[in-house]
Order: sequence, then C-alpha cells, then structure tokens
Amino acid sequence: MTRKSILIIFTSGLLLVCAGVCWWALGFGPSSKNQQASAKTESDESESWEDRLPSLAGIGEKLGEVKDDLQDMLVGKNEDEKANSGDYPLHENISTTFFWVGEGADDDNHDISNSPSCWDDSWKKSFGGVDNPKKRNGFFPSAFTPKENPFYFALPFNDFNSKGNRKQNLADYVPWFGEKDWKKDESICKNRWIKIMKDEKIAYAQWEDAGPFGENDIAYVFGTGDPKSKSNKNAGLDVSPAVRDYLGLKDIDKTSWQFVDEKDVPNGPWKEVITTSGVNWN
Repeated sequence: MTRKSILIIFTSGLLLVCAGVCWWALGFGPSSKNQQASAKTESDESESWEDRLPSLAGIGEKLGEVKDDLQDMLVGKNEDEKANSGDYPLHENISTTFFWVGEGADDDNHDISNSPSCWDDSWKKSFGGVDNPKKRNGFFPSAFTPKENPFYFALPFNDFNSKGNRKQNLADYVPWFGEKDWKKDESICKNRWIKIMKDEKIAYAQWEDAGPFGENDIAYVFGTGDPKSKSNKNAGLDVSPAVRDYLGLKDIDKTSWQFVDEKDVPNGPWKEVITTSGVNWN
C-alpha cells in the first residue's frame, strides 16, 4: 500500500470518528426516553451544546496531532526507503548516438578509433572482432559470436586519468564507490549496468568505454546536469548496435537512461554474454 493510500484511509477514519464524537456530544446519541426526560428536568445543571464546544475542539486538536505524527512518520519512512533503495538519477531526453567495437577513426567520431577502449587497449580482440553495425545476426555481429556483451555503452567519464592513475575523490560522487575495496588497477566504472529507455521499450547494457565526447563530465554522469558536449546535438550517450536495434534508434536519437545495480537487471538478450573482464593496458 502506498503512502498516499494510507493517508487517505487514515484521514477518512478521522472524519468518521469526529462525526461520531460530535453526534454523541451534542446529545443525539442513543439513550432511553427516561434518560432524556431526566435530562430535561435537570436542564439547569446540564451542559448546553455550546458548553461542549471547547471539549470538542480539544478532541479535534488531538486527532489532528495524531494525523500529523502519522504523516511525519510515513514521510520519514518513505525518505529512508528512498535513500536505501539504490535509486540513481534519471537522465531524460538525452541525445544518443551509436558506436561499435572496431570502428575506425573518422570525422564522425572526432578521429577516435574504437579498436581500443579507455579501459582495454585490445578491446576489439577481447570482444572477438569488429561489431559490424550493418551485418547482424540478431543482436550479434553476423561474422562471429562475441566474447563480450554486445549490449554496451559509453558515457563521458573515465575513472582513470591519462597517466593510468585513479582519479581522486571518486567517493564524493560515484554512488557505488563504498560497495567494496577497489584494487589499484580495478575500474569502478567498467562493466557497470544502466537501463536505456525509448518510448515503451527498455534495454540494459554494460559500460565499456568513455564517450561520446569527453572523459570527465561528473555533473552529468553522476548528477543531474546536462551533458557538456556540444557535438551531435549535445550527445551524452553512445550505445552499441545491439542497443540501437533493440530500441529502434536512429543515428542520433533521444533516450533516457539510469544506472542500475546488477541484481536488478532482468533476463534478456543483454544477459546472453556478460562482460567481466577488467582493465587491460599494454
């Protein structure tokens, strides 16, 4: 039952209780004829309905306090559940492009080759070959069965700097940083899951590169800011051919996305091959 439903039910109950108390206090409650007659003969000593109003007001105030206490309790419970539920910011209406393992450097991708990734210098070899976006066998490339998940994506952040050292203060903005003790050469981001939404469809994918443009857009990736990139209509998400095909995306499209914990990823084609490889620098 939702918090709103509980409050509606409780408020309705309060109204019924108040109505009943008022009915009784004003003398309309069940009583015998003898009691009513006796009350009339002793009218000078009995309270009028006006005299009873202060006590009724006091009852109303007490009931109001109970209602407020319950509401505060429910709000607090709701906030605690939200804080502990693993919720992550939802990034809506994000310009989304697609890329692929083994993509050559050209003007469309700012002359960046996708044979390596920011975490794997031999990404194409690790994947098993070029993830050709035009020659497909379902969600796989037609030429081979990939060794790693064909549902992958890139966001504009890398947890290592250009010298291969872990960036400082990651605990300040990476929400899952405290999950474990990370090894010196272990990426906090690689293989992490997100869900990607387009209209009524949802796909899940693993984080395998930095992009589309930039590697340090903290406010966007881990916060609620807009992508810093000015290219491709402020593109903030790169997705693989498998994600593109599953969601039916155009070359540049709009999607919404959100981080999800691995335990919350449902079964689907994104779980046929799951990437577990770590950082691989030559």
